[in-house]
Amino acid sequence: MKKAEECLNMREIRDGIDIIDNEIVKLIANRAKYVKEAAKFKKDEKAVKDSNRVKKVLESKKELAKKYGASPDLIEKIYKMMIDFFINEEMQEWKLK
Repeated sequence: MKKAEECLNMREIRDGIDIIDNEIVKLIANRAKYVKEAAKFKKDEKAVKDSNRVKKVLESKKELAKKYGASPDLIEKIYKMMIDFFINEEMQEWKLK
């Protein structure tokens, strides 16, 4: 895959974006597996909705965004949405116990 600045046309840009999107979706799917397994170790609703952990995750991802030149606001929004989704998923897993 070419670097973005090496692309000569929109087809190359779109091909690069498609490759990156494929990796992003694969990584989110892998993260979801860990979340599902984490539910096995949590004893109650408070552990599932651990607000201190959520805060730490959001802050650390905003720092990563800065490190890699991404928008911290965008990364925070994406992670908030993912975390909310995964908390709901974990709650379903936890309730099935």
